[in-house]
Amino acid sequence: MATLSTPSGLLFITANRIGDAVLSSGVLAQLIETYPDEPVTVACGPVTAPLFADLPGLERIHPLIRRGRVGHWWDLWRSVRSRRWRVVADLRGSLIGLTLGAERRLMFRPAKRHEHRVEELARQLKLGRVPSPRLWIAPERDARAAERFGPDTSPILAIGPTANWGAKQWPGERFAELVRRLTAADGILPGARIAVFGAESERAMAQPVLSAIPADRRLDIVGLAHLLDAAALLKRCTLYIGNDSGLMHLAAATGIPTLGLFGPSPEWRYRPWGEATAVVRTLESHQALVTAPDFDHRKQDSLMGSLTVDAVIGAAGALLARTSPGTRPVTDGPV
Repeated sequence: MATLSTPSGLLFITANRIGDAVLSSGVLAQLIETYPDEPVTVACGPVTAPLFADLPGLERIHPLIRRGRVGHWWDLWRSVRSRRWRVVADLRGSLIGLTLGAERRLMFRPAKRHEHRVEELARQLKLGRVPSPRLWIAPERDARAAERFGPDTSPILAIGPTANWGAKQWPGERFAELVRRLTAADGILPGARIAVFGAESERAMAQPVLSAIPADRRLDIVGLAHLLDAAALLKRCTLYIGNDSGLMHLAAATGIPTLGLFGPSPEWRYRPWGEATAVVRTLESHQALVTAPDFDHRKQDSLMGSLTVDAVIGAAGALLARTSPGTRPVTDGPV
């Protein structure tokens, strides 16, 4: 452990939610590029901790397990206070960064501006350039992904039919129709295998799609234990289509063409980030949906009804035409 007088290490404090943590990963990538020899400590929620498991130079991950009022913040402060850090990047606005010895501090304070989360991070932290999300995936995960998907070279359509709020969830029967039409003989991915992703707790949401896929073309990835294992599989897919969710951001960060489906959440704020991404949304704007007289954020009923299968197919075709004129080659290693 370094003494208080010797700056050492990067302390990166980031989000509890998967999507926010993925969107913040570009900040960490930029810091590692600037300080390549510094060990990294990541503090984040236990759900997002696996995203950083394969990080080069990782010293430790401190899971922020909620405890009493601000007990989890005290736990973190006690574990890092004895060190003078090279950089403290506090993306949670916790003020911890102001109480620690640090050569450089990056302190995030959310502000209500009409800008994407990634652009907000770049502006608030004065990074100079917008940091695209980045994932670090160990070679052994890539090897397992290759083994799971096998030697079949047919395209793979990845589907994310789940969401953490029912209002953001496009109906399962529409996903099923979408899959059927996209992979039909006259579809844009004829004969493709279909990989369905989601958490084990979301299996009921995914079941209508799983049930509609012929067994010989169905790849059931629901309930995969580790986020980076899911990412290693996603990066081998030809196209991802899914609701606004952490999984959507994970797919976009792998670099595969990613189409996000939006309704009662603002695409200008949370669209998938990257050159190979696109969005398609309901006929109603986010604002119109959440200010309707009968809107209740506690309800789980889908508000995605006006988004048609035809609209999604059109957006998917335009995205693939722009990004993947042929079958996307598989790549291994970091993304």
